[in-house]
Amino acid sequence: MIIRQPAVAGTFYPDSPKALANSVKEMLSDAHPRDFSPKVLVVPHAGFIYSGPVAASAYRLLNSMRQNIRRVALLGPSHRVPLQGMALPDCEAFATPLGHIPLDIDAMEELKQFSQVETVDEAHTHEHSLEVQCPFLQECLDDFKLIPIVVGDTSPIAVAEVIEHLWGEEETLMIISSDLSHYHTYEEACYRDNQTVKAIEQLSCNLTGGQACGCYPLNGMLKVAQHRGMDVITLDVRNSGDTAGDKSRVVGYGAFVIQ
Repeated sequence: MIIRQPAVAGTFYPDSPKALANSVKEMLSDAHPRDFSPKVLVVPHAGFIYSGPVAASAYRLLNSMRQNIRRVALLGPSHRVPLQGMALPDCEAFATPLGHIPLDIDAMEELKQFSQVETVDEAHTHEHSLEVQCPFLQECLDDFKLIPIVVGDTSPIAVAEVIEHLWGEEETLMIISSDLSHYHTYEEACYRDNQTVKAIEQLSCNLTGGQACGCYPLNGMLKVAQHRGMDVITLDVRNSGDTAGDKSRVVGYGAFVIQ
């Protein structure tokens, strides 16, 4: 079996299985319980000390759905490899310190019918936007398969086409990995992110990289939400100045549910 090894264990999150499990459980326990049954989660992807509590506010919603969800389509941006279109990995499982997550190989093969989808393994090798979601999924779900997609410069319509193909029924969860603004002062970031949150709630699919680093997958998902008459509920919005960083140069994080 070809396995993608973790690239950011020990930096973005603990590389000890026990410490990682305890960290995720603590963040989920601290998150405010809410009564949603989400089809789509939008979650941030920084190091756990920065954005983990914000992500946990979304992942806690899966508690009542852990036995129903059998596959997760996970879409996030490319940070290290210039990319046009959407990239699948060339492997059969993703590894974290908590174990292996099998990929839905059949679904990935089907996606190759779309011209915007290719296998670009190097887009996944060091990419953290998908990897940091995996420990949360391993803690929150029982048996599931993963469909990991790194999304580069791609139109909302092209991304939406792939999302619609993967949509499925209640057994399929969709996750979009995106942070918000980057490297502004605390006050500037709060203003900018507040404007971005309003745009997301209004299902705008014209977000830019300055508003959300995962704008390409997020715009595609918001296009789908428009088409399906769905609503966005904001769960938590903070930045690194609120969690574990100084306030002179912050990164924004938001967690949302779309249903």
